[in-house]
Amino acid sequence: MKERSSRRRLLRLGAALGSGVLAAAGEETKRPGASLGPYTDRSPFEKSARWTRESKTPEAGSSFTPLQDSTGIMTPSALHYERHHAGIPPIDPAKHRLVIHGMVERPLVLTMADLKRLPSVSRILVLECGGNSGSEWGMKTAPDVQRSYGMASCSEWTGVPLSLVLAEAGVRPEASWVIAEGADACRMQRSIPMAKALDNVLLAYGQNGEALRPAQGYPLRLLIPGWEGNTNVKWLQELKVTHQPHMTRDETSKYTDLMPDGKARMFTYQMEAKSVVTFPSGGQSLAGQGMYELTGLAWSGRGRIERVEITFDGGKSWVDAQLQEPRLPIAFTRFRLPWKWDGREAMICSRATDESGYVQPSREALIDVRGRNSGFHFNGTKMWRVFADGRVTNAEA
Repeated sequence: MKERSSRRRLLRLGAALGSGVLAAAGEETKRPGASLGPYTDRSPFEKSARWTRESKTPEAGSSFTPLQDSTGIMTPSALHYERHHAGIPPIDPAKHRLVIHGMVERPLVLTMADLKRLPSVSRILVLECGGNSGSEWGMKTAPDVQRSYGMASCSEWTGVPLSLVLAEAGVRPEASWVIAEGADACRMQRSIPMAKALDNVLLAYGQNGEALRPAQGYPLRLLIPGWEGNTNVKWLQELKVTHQPHMTRDETSKYTDLMPDGKARMFTYQMEAKSVVTFPSGGQSLAGQGMYELTGLAWSGRGRIERVEITFDGGKSWVDAQLQEPRLPIAFTRFRLPWKWDGREAMICSRATDESGYVQPSREALIDVRGRNSGFHFNGTKMWRVFADGRVTNAEA
């Protein structure tokens, strides 16, 4: 009876509060709202934004997706990370051309209208810069999710399979590489093995249900599932079919990894399994003891995420997180885990396993093998420290 009486009092209190809330809400709804427009904006109360890394030359900059504020697995086009080497060229799609030449039987010059007449496909795929998490190689790592892992985003991409266009051009049997070139001022070039070009590469012109944004390569870019972002050449204008790689600037002086023995890894295309806890994470705070939902993102260039484990004690013990469907190959996977915080200090980290069986290494294990000379291809784990007062910081700070 006592429990029923308490419940009735709670319901009466809720009803009283609710009437006041409804009255206040009613005052708001009496005033006409905003009118319709050609392109909608988000609520002014939402402040999530990209963080931009300063550069001596603004045209060669980068911006980072606010993964800590994300929900689900999709990244809004306006929050997708950016990496430019010579700024964003203003390209008129009516004048843009894609030239396919070299070791082919029938060289082609295709307009955007030509490409859009061809059969298209749409795929949800993660795109990650080869330099994402580059700060994690250092002695002092980035303080939050955005600045440590934010050069990764997930979108639905639409375009024409590259294999279809190469078949139309008639690739000669002795050809084994495709050299892609962009129309930006630096003429970004990357060498793509023919086996990959004929596999699952897209000539993409759409992102998240609309045309590419200029910063994402409008009107045309390569989309190479699972490979480092720099190979996904934006503002694509030329594909030259050859029998060897061209050893371009961005596959020799950049996007290579100098190993401890002095040798350099080149053509490190595939991005390996990676994950990060986005809540609780650096820069955030817990309001007090009690139940929370720990959450984060995992992905792999090798395929689908099969497992994500969580530690609350710095790696002494691990428990499995819940993987949210859909779990798509080479896409963000959202993981979640109910967590009752008892107010004591915690050391939180995630590690992912993909369908190939590859397990994300710890930061320490990765540095033991690769050293600290690289600024690229970091996929180690990220540890967060939760203090007794609820503050959350980077454990390596």
